[in-house]
Parts: sequence; structure tokens; C-alpha cells
Amino acid sequence: MKSWTSRPVPDVPGSMPAIRLFDTAVGREVALEPDGQPSMYVCGITPYDATHMGHAASYVAFDLLNRAWRDAGHRVSYVQNVTDVDDPLLERATATGVDWRDLAASQIELFQTDMEALNVLAPDQYVGAVESISLIVPEVERLVSLGLAYKVQGTNGEPDGDVYYDVEAAGKQSVSPEAWTLGSISGLAESEMLELFAERGGDPGRSGKRQALDPLLWRVAREGEPSWPGGSLGAGRPGWHIECTVIAQKYLPSPFTVQGGGSDLIFPHHEMGAGHAYSLAGVPLAKHYAHAGMVGLDGEKMSKSKGNLVLVSKLRAAGEDPAAIRLAILGHHYRSDWSWTEEGFEAAKADLAAWRQALASAPAGSAAPLIAEMRAALAADLNAPAAVAAVTRWAGQANAAGSPASGEDQALVRDAVDALLGIRL
Repeated sequence: MKSWTSRPVPDVPGSMPAIRLFDTAVGREVALEPDGQPSMYVCGITPYDATHMGHAASYVAFDLLNRAWRDAGHRVSYVQNVTDVDDPLLERATATGVDWRDLAASQIELFQTDMEALNVLAPDQYVGAVESISLIVPEVERLVSLGLAYKVQGTNGEPDGDVYYDVEAAGKQSVSPEAWTLGSISGLAESEMLELFAERGGDPGRSGKRQALDPLLWRVAREGEPSWPGGSLGAGRPGWHIECTVIAQKYLPSPFTVQGGGSDLIFPHHEMGAGHAYSLAGVPLAKHYAHAGMVGLDGEKMSKSKGNLVLVSKLRAAGEDPAAIRLAILGHHYRSDWSWTEEGFEAAKADLAAWRQALASAPAGSAAPLIAEMRAALAADLNAPAAVAAVTRWAGQANAAGSPASGEDQALVRDAVDALLGIRL
């Protein structure tokens, strides 16, 4: 699947210090190993609705990591999927009377347009679930052959043959310190897992499952639903977690450096994906797991059911500068839960105007210390608010001085703000 087009990233003299990132699986900041080609997988959208601010904040967060690695001189390998067949997409297509393929295509195009506008660097590989089914089927068959997956007999009108991952069997497959066991990524108690599993697409009450938390690997064909050849599994379509695991293992090293996404993906998505990967390859899926916080609106959870989504496309259509939208996001630490407010957006627009004005008065010698401060902030768990505050202080001092600009410092600040924060002045 074709990705969007990235803007060129300016080269800035110097380089990023050693990067530290909060690893959800261990519950603390860790140093990211300075290998030559760090790699990252960030879970993509299910394309049944427009990009809301929660989506945008998550992709901007991991765009900061991508930019920090690049500034450190690394060539980054970045993969993102798109779940272009899944229950929410099919349900929305039915409700709106639109063919599910047309709905997916339109929303993927809108998402990519939003990402390009927000100056989010495109992944090297942008991979759809549908185009990956031929890769997924043999891996599910392999899990069945290993005794780590099983078919369920249909009841209550459901057909025979849905395939589930056996989390108990998988957790016993190795005693290695690196082995996956249920809870090794999320650290949750079973009661918490059961609650989230039901909320986030699981089916703990499905009759015939060995364990309530066993996730779906292959959904056999139902009347009125799309399906694809599944070899010994029968016609059907893949489960969500196995999709990301197989795509990541196809296009990235095992293990790759960072698995990223919103905090709502910690369980069950990243937990189960990590289990699938260990069962298939005998090594962890990722070295580190990082997660962005949730975004609300005026103090309330943002959700489609409440109708209170802030959509990037609607802000853009209203004439808002995408750089101001991105700056409003960067005013919050990526791991924090926060709310989008009109006051916060207005403050971001004012800051952006001040930054642009300050370029005309960039003091001689002011760029180097500012860039060092920005880099130090981003190296410390992607502390964008501290980097933003540094630029705002610099702009305030430059605007107050009102002296003729140093051309060299003007260019350095412009390039650094673009390269490190993704904001074009």
C-alpha cells in the first residue's frame, strides 16, 4: 500500500544525546541502544472514520522519536499497518450503505492527507491487513500445528472453525527470561485483563474457548462478510493481533527496537501480539514498548459515541494552520492524558506567531544553545513541552530585543524547529 509523502528533514549541526524512553513493559525509562539502524512499528488505523486528535497525538509522539533517531545520525526503519478489514469497518459500512472497500479507501486517503499536513514522517512500509493475508494464513496454521492455537466448534448460530490462540499453552512454551507470559507487557491482573478484553474487541464469553482471554486468530467466513482463502483454516479473515505481528516480523528485525501506539493498545493488542511473536519466532517481538496517552475534549473522554471528536480534517477545512495543530499537541507530554481545549489551541497559535516573528530578530549566537536545550529535552523521554518552552523563551527574548537578525542563527533555528519538532516556521 502506498504511503504519504514526507517533507525533507533539514540537517542540523551537532547531534542528539543518548535517548531515553519510558518502556511500558518494565515500568521505567530505559536507554535506547545506539545501534546503527533502530526500528519501530506503530499500530495504524482501522479506516472507518476521520483522524481525530487522539490519533494525531499518537502519531506525532512517535514522529518525535523518529526525528530524534534521525538527528542522532541513524537510518530508521519504520513500519505502520492499516487494519483495512475488521468488525468496526464492516459495521460502519453497513450502517452507512457504503461498500466497505470504498469506505476504507476514502478514510485511508483522508488519514494520509492529515499526516502529511501535520508533517508526520511517512513509514518506510505502510502495509494493509488485506494485502498481508497470504502471509498471515501460514503463520496461523503453524500455531495450530504447534499446539498453541485451536479451532472452536460453532454454537448459537456461529459456524465451526474459528481459530483461537491458547494463552495458557503459549505461556508455558519456554522458561527463558525473554519468554512471553500473559501480563509480561501490560503488568495487569487477570480481573483487569478480563474487563479490558471485553471492552476492546475480545470475546471472553465465547463458548468453546479454552480460556476467556484467548484471542481470535482466524474468523471463518460468515454470510455477508468478506473472506479470503485460508488453506487448512478454511475461508475467512484474520484477527487483529496476528495481523500486526506478522507484518512486523516480515518487515522488521526480530526483535525490533520500539513497538508504539496509544495506551489503549497495551492490552490486549500489544500483549497478545507479543505472545504471537514469541510463539512463532522464539524471540520477543520488540525490545521496548512505548505508549501515548489518551486525548479528551474539555475534560471529557473523546469518543465517537459522544459525538465530541476533534477532527484534524475539520480544523484544516476551517482554515487552521496544521503547524498550530501540531504545536498544540506538542504542548503536552506524549505519555500524559490530556484534553483538547479552545484556550490551549489559541495559546499554541499565539506561540507559533511569536516564533515566526522572532526569526526576523534572531540574535547572533542564540541558535546553538537553543538547539542543545531542545535536544536535551527530546532525549529525556521525548519531553516536547520542555523543547517547546525553550523555543518560546528564545522567541520572547528575540522579539523583546528587536535587533536585526543574524542570518546564520535565523536559518539554524528554522531548520532545528522543523527537524526536531516538525514545525515549519
